[in-house]
Amino acid sequence: MDTRQRQGQDDLMERWRSRADLMLFVVSTGLLLVGAFFWFSGPRSWGEAILVAAAVLGLVVSAWWIARAIRSREFTVDVIAFLALAGALWVGEPFAGAVITVMLATGQLLEDRAAARARRELSLLIERAPRTARKLMADELDEIPVDDVGVGDRILVRTGEVVPVNGRLAAGGVLDESALTGEPMPVERPAGDQVRSGVVNAGPPLELRATATAAESTYAGVVRLVQQAQASSAPFVRAADRVAIIFVPLTLLLAGGAWAVSGDSVRAVAVLVVATPCPLLLAAPIAIMSGLSRAARIGVVIKGGGALERLAAGRVMLFDKTGTLTQGQPALSDVIPAGADVDATEILRLAASLDQVSAHVLASAIVTAAARRDLDLELPTDVREEHGYGLSGRVGSHHVRLGKAAWIVGDAPPAWARQVRRRADLDGSLSVFVAVDGVPAGAFLLEDPIRPDAPRMIRALRQAGITRVVLVTGDREDTAGTVGRIVGVDTVLADRDPADKLAAITIESDGAATIMVGDGVNDAPALAAAGVGVALASHGATASSEAADVVLTVDRIDALADAILISRRSRRVAIQAVSIGMGLSLIAMVVAALGYLPPTAGALLQEVIDVLAIAIALRAVLPGRTHTIAMPPIDVATARRLRAEHDATLAVVEQIRAVADGLTTERSSLAPVRDLHDRLVTELLPHERADEALLLPLVSRALGGAETTATLSRTHAEIEHQVGRLGRLLAGLDEDAFHGDTAEPEDVVELRRLLYGLYGILRLHNAQEEEGAFSLVPTARATGA
Repeated sequence: MDTRQRQGQDDLMERWRSRADLMLFVVSTGLLLVGAFFWFSGPRSWGEAILVAAAVLGLVVSAWWIARAIRSREFTVDVIAFLALAGALWVGEPFAGAVITVMLATGQLLEDRAAARARRELSLLIERAPRTARKLMADELDEIPVDDVGVGDRILVRTGEVVPVNGRLAAGGVLDESALTGEPMPVERPAGDQVRSGVVNAGPPLELRATATAAESTYAGVVRLVQQAQASSAPFVRAADRVAIIFVPLTLLLAGGAWAVSGDSVRAVAVLVVATPCPLLLAAPIAIMSGLSRAARIGVVIKGGGALERLAAGRVMLFDKTGTLTQGQPALSDVIPAGADVDATEILRLAASLDQVSAHVLASAIVTAAARRDLDLELPTDVREEHGYGLSGRVGSHHVRLGKAAWIVGDAPPAWARQVRRRADLDGSLSVFVAVDGVPAGAFLLEDPIRPDAPRMIRALRQAGITRVVLVTGDREDTAGTVGRIVGVDTVLADRDPADKLAAITIESDGAATIMVGDGVNDAPALAAAGVGVALASHGATASSEAADVVLTVDRIDALADAILISRRSRRVAIQAVSIGMGLSLIAMVVAALGYLPPTAGALLQEVIDVLAIAIALRAVLPGRTHTIAMPPIDVATARRLRAEHDATLAVVEQIRAVADGLTTERSSLAPVRDLHDRLVTELLPHERADEALLLPLVSRALGGAETTATLSRTHAEIEHQVGRLGRLLAGLDEDAFHGDTAEPEDVVELRRLLYGLYGILRLHNAQEEEGAFSLVPTARATGA
């Protein structure tokens, strides 16, 4: 039996129980109202008979519940309700018995409704899972079961359909990713981009090539996680059940004592009537389930109430680096042309055109970078893969080769190639070299960029109560240290294998409750050993997500801070609901034992207490304080437009360094510098001014106050100032007839100093905008520009 069939049977059973509980509520309430009418207006005997019938109904139902609990070998406090109903009939209080029946029906109905609401977000994920996929064959379109899709199959997804498996887009598309990310706005994805199962095609029909089977795709992993989350009970809920077990003998003892001391059996019945521990039995699980529901709504699947409580108790957070604090996949960081006469934009366009047909992860990074710069890619021909070396083929009239340095530049690399490899070693980057028409043309540097939301997430975690943050990674010390400094952790533990990570968790656990965040197979042991394991599964199901207690299905780790706030609020609400409800019940029991609360009034009072406790518990499903930044749709659209322009200026930023590198102490031509200055004035500065006029105000609105963007605004001014200085320097050289179109050595020094300074300012400014502005925008990508 598959997941959908099991879920269907469970839903059918839940609907049957819900209807039965609703019928019990309607019948018992009707009997109470009709019986009360005749009780007070006559004939009284009719009213008494109807109220007795209502009490007997409650007696039968409670007896059935007790028998069901005995068969399941579970303890139940319904025995108190059974004794209260029997006692009410024995002492001639049918009205109290009828109220108790309505109380039982009301509590059960409220529990059904609350549990159904809390499960709704989780169940919807399962219900919308696709059953079939449309496979593109050579000359036909075949609809097959989704489980039969294999890696490499071509799949067609029509408008409005759910993407059945993870895959790579053959052409650009528009996708609704709200089911996985919570982002309501459709997202445009370029050709070559990876898409996840579970998202909806919001544009024209699209084609993708499957990169995972249905069982290994993102959505299947989410479904499995949801089922695990629904299956377990929280420690606080189990503790409440144990308290309820103690509550039964306490109730019987108090009722028996009141009868023995006063000789009045009515007092004993009154104690039993107000003793129903519904706040314990209903309020605690409702609050915990509500917390699970709220977390699922923001893209965090918490595997049951136990994990939620441990997450709420966590004080020390340990992070793996790759895929958690960094993107976990390479991105283009720099394009280095072989000389000043080589167009960096053109070699990127040619390389990306060739890489469109490659499944290599580095190819995806180059294609994505070109698409975000809106370059016009061509379909390559005569493509050949040289195993272990690279890829070659024709793009238009050019023959292009991509791959390792030795294959492109030979065993005696020129100076520029040695410089590329040196920079790659210093930065911990990967290098890919390119040749056009047999001539080495340049190289690409690719790195695993830091997530732009990571520093803000660390700050949010500290505000949420995390007292210590540790980065524990298998990466080398210098790379890990750089990441740790940028995101703001307390301690960096580098060069750690899985066994070392386990040891680190053991040491940290001795001081406080721990939370471990990871994203790879090697993180699975550490996730299982920590107090709470948190895995990122936004790109598919992994061993880490199976071992973890909490799984982020969105590609935004700042959701983790919100999940901690939700878990702590849910546990706090549960404690409040139970404390208030049980406290009022105990007070009512004492008052009843002293003879000041008759059974009928006690039944009505207990009904009010139960409803109050459940209402308090339901607060957990309502939105509370989070760190999520809500931006209106018009601001999101503006930010995304500015981000697209931002990406388009990458080539200009890269040209600054290339031009500076090309200047020598000999008489250097000023033509490349003049061309660069023209692009700075016509392309870069208009974008920076648009950022100042449009982006910074919307960030101020989102974060609350102009001071939040003061640093960005100051950097805009500095960029404008440095471009102006470059223009004045060039104008001064033009006035000096001695120079002509070349620069003297002393002028070269000044030009290089100015260009390198401008390049450094722009790189820092881009990083600041990534963290302080674009990371606020839902589903915004981090590439830097």
